[in-house]
Amino acid sequence: MCQIISVHSFRGGTGKSNLTANLAATMALQGLKVGVVDTDIQSPGIHLIFGLDEDRLNYSLNDYLWGNCEIEDTAYDVSNVLGTQDVTGSLYLIPSSIKASQIARILREGYDVARLNDGFNELIQALDLDYLLIDTHPGLNEETLLSIAISDRLVVILRPDRQDYQGTAVTLEVARKLGMLNIMLVVNKVLPNSDFGVLQENMEATYKTNVVGVVPLSEEIVQLGSRDIFCLHYPNHPLSLTVGNITNQLIQEKQMLAVGG
Repeated sequence: MCQIISVHSFRGGTGKSNLTANLAATMALQGLKVGVVDTDIQSPGIHLIFGLDEDRLNYSLNDYLWGNCEIEDTAYDVSNVLGTQDVTGSLYLIPSSIKASQIARILREGYDVARLNDGFNELIQALDLDYLLIDTHPGLNEETLLSIAISDRLVVILRPDRQDYQGTAVTLEVARKLGMLNIMLVVNKVLPNSDFGVLQENMEATYKTNVVGVVPLSEEIVQLGSRDIFCLHYPNHPLSLTVGNITNQLIQEKQMLAVGG
């Protein structure tokens, strides 16, 4: 059975899309079939991390939401980014359109959010996915609330910033009211001279949620500039280790559920 995981942040610039892409790639490297949906329709960008040229996109998520195609028509196999011949998993990206006219249309007309939910289910069936990762729009809007409500797990990423702290508190409160109890926190862009242990303890005490990674602000991440999958280049970096930890937890949980079922 496929598990749906929403990756979210209250504000932009936290590294949410980078985390989503690296999670998806790490899962695929372990032989899993993984789909990634970019529901940040107002400001899409995760396609750049996967090296997907928007000029060669026949369809995007926008086209599906407007009834112009089937959801599987918007799925692009990006397994080639894994860069190895012996990978048995597969990686699919469902991008949102980067065209200004289509973004403007979304902002002007909106779309049927219920159709988005239908698309998730159809995509899982069509691609026989093990995991579907949703790269959400920052903040709390209708499609984000829907994504959280239908997900099996929520990963929230934040920076050590007062606005992020407050926004994350609101996000977690709303998520719990929607019945989401399986939540992980990742604290990103932490100053290297910070006491990571104390920060993690404070976060867990404040939010009553497991912190699965504290990632330092690093030159390597800045240099790569969202041009590729970070974990493939820096496998021992704290971000890569955090991604590996999350992936292992998710796989173990799924195995336990399968045995229990």
